Amino acid sequence: MPEDFDRADCFTVEGKMALPYTYFAGKVGSRFITTLRDQKKILGVKCKTCNKVFVPPRQTCALCMEDVRENWVELKNEGEVTNYTVVRYDDRHLPRKAPFILAMVKLAGADTPMVHILEGIRPEKVKIGLKVKPVFAKEPTNTILDIDHFEPL
Repeated sequence: MPEDFDRADCFTVEGKMALPYTYFAGKVGSRFITTLRDQKKILGVKCKTCNKVFVPPRQTCALCMEDVRENWVELKNEGEVTNYTVVRYDDRHLPRKAPFILAMVKLAGADTPMVHILEGIRPEKVKIGLKVKPVFAKEPTNTILDIDHFEPL
């Protein structure tokens, strides 16, 4: 907690909670993750009705509800930052030590951005429109972190 944080300003409940879980990515999410892991390629799905490409992929078009799970497209390994934030606190559930940048990256050929870590640039130098590329993890994680981070082109 920041030193200037005053608990009197907030209703708080102290306690601990264990939340064991198993995440099932489903057929669409599994193909996305295993292609990242095994081929170092980023896939999306394209709606044949709307012509929108969704990354990360999903089973149904968010606009027209068309089933898109079999309409795979490979995306280029470049994109641009559409928005970002600087994470300035540490938490054991976060993927990096603070400060680090979380950016919304819209890959070339996609219509939706994906949130991911941005490295290789100081927070005060990041700009919307910054061209970036993915850097793949050296060791597989079987998660979205098989893209270790994005960095400026």
